[in-house]
Amino acid sequence: MQVYVHEPRKNRIASLLAELRSDKIVPSPIDDAFFERDLSLLNRPDSLGNALLLAAVPGVNERITALREAGCENPVVVMRDFRNAQDTALLLDRGADEVVVMPIKAVELRARVNAILRRSHGHSADEVKVGEIVAYFDGRDPEVAGHRLRLSQREHAIFKQLALNATKVVPKSAIYDAVYGIADVPPFEKVIDVYICKIRKKLEATTPQGSRYIETVPGRGYRFSDDAIAKPGGV
Repeated sequence: MQVYVHEPRKNRIASLLAELRSDKIVPSPIDDAFFERDLSLLNRPDSLGNALLLAAVPGVNERITALREAGCENPVVVMRDFRNAQDTALLLDRGADEVVVMPIKAVELRARVNAILRRSHGHSADEVKVGEIVAYFDGRDPEVAGHRLRLSQREHAIFKQLALNATKVVPKSAIYDAVYGIADVPPFEKVIDVYICKIRKKLEATTPQGSRYIETVPGRGYRFSDDAIAKPGGV
């Protein structure tokens, strides 16, 4: 999981980044200039992109407004130093998904962001079943025919993006954004092909019939569904 972090206070940022990394969350520190760029890049088709973790410092309400007015649907979590019902209500009304009180724990943040993501994709539970595969949204490796399928950190991020959008075509750019962060032009798009190939091989080696489950849709992206079971794959 990658999270954009806006915490301008120098006495807070180091410990916050260390806590996030302790649970394999990849933090990307951002500054005020981030909110002056084209924020619509965060809302590419078929992708919620990465979560934003914003400190409740002066201007946070305006930053949330700018994100939502740009069409950004990414999870937005605001960090407050203490509880205040009125300020919390204002942040939520502006468009924040969650308001947490510092110090935060990475394991809790991951769970909250995962809950926001799965609900936004129409999943009420923390898992989805596709054929013989059970994909989890809480960080666990998927299960294939009752057996755990071990994935690397980046393979897991890619597979999760496909699972959240199960049966839908996910553009390669959306997968890239979810794993590496937004870019005007993804510089190494072929790297996604390589990881998809690795995931397919693991699925073929684990499923009883050597099924792929991940279909390449030429010119559009990839689709994770049981419709792809009997189809030959390829990158």
